Amino acid sequence: MIISVPATSANLGPGFDSLGLAVDLRNRVEFRQSRFFSVSIKGEGENNPRLKGNNLFISIFNEHYGRLTKKRQNFKFTFYNQIPMSRGLGSSSAVIVSAIASAHEAAGIRVSKRRILNHALVYESHPDNITPAVMGGFNAATVEKNKVFSQKKHLPDYIKAIVVIPNKQMNTAKARTLLPKSYSKENATFNLSHTALSVAAFFNEDWEMLKLASQDRFHQKARMKILPELFSVQKIAYENGALMSTLSGSGSTFFSMSYDEDASSIANKLSQKFPDFNVKILDFDNNGLIIEK
Repeated sequence: MIISVPATSANLGPGFDSLGLAVDLRNRVEFRQSRFFSVSIKGEGENNPRLKGNNLFISIFNEHYGRLTKKRQNFKFTFYNQIPMSRGLGSSSAVIVSAIASAHEAAGIRVSKRRILNHALVYESHPDNITPAVMGGFNAATVEKNKVFSQKKHLPDYIKAIVVIPNKQMNTAKARTLLPKSYSKENATFNLSHTALSVAAFFNEDWEMLKLASQDRFHQKARMKILPELFSVQKIAYENGALMSTLSGSGSTFFSMSYDEDASSIANKLSQKFPDFNVKILDFDNNGLIIEK
């Protein structure tokens, strides 16, 4: 059986802990019953021996499989990872979602995506990454009474994602400590209005509105100061036709959106300026979690 989950970009400027979308960069896990437990990792993380012995996926999988079946069973797991770790592209959310889905499939219990999403909330309290990881597309999400409530927008294929992945990780928990403990009424109103406008622009496919709508006063500048090159990444992206350009999650990846015909030019300019960074043009993913047998 194969379970796959896409990478995600969250916050999207002013949408702190509430807005996110999925891009076509996937982690896949293949598993089957076995006489002996084994873990094999290919791709991202394959050279990190700690992941085999201290694996978040295995911990969550065992917790749910044990709860569902009341028994222990050995499995052979093979992970094919494309999502960079600790780069603001939802690698942790992909692990959480795939582990929960895999445990239910292994137990022979098919549940809805919404149920899996609500289970994932136990391990990730902010819905902006886990929601598009499960649902795909663009999502506005909130949490009420330990449940995720969200709305999804299918993203068309004539727009592309350009992601600039620096050669430096950012720890989400550490990045959050850089944020102010309180915000002025003026800044709170600014982000509320721009978040609302961003959601309206996505659902109405008014892409030209996003450059204005995606401005933020809550988190981006404080986090970008850790890696000042990101200010130049944003500037170059906008100068070459990006529709929006924002920090992806808590960083260090920077996410930009453009029309299909502009994507190569933007990516080339960014690659020339930042040869040590990994620049990718990606399609958006509208499927989210996929279960294959």
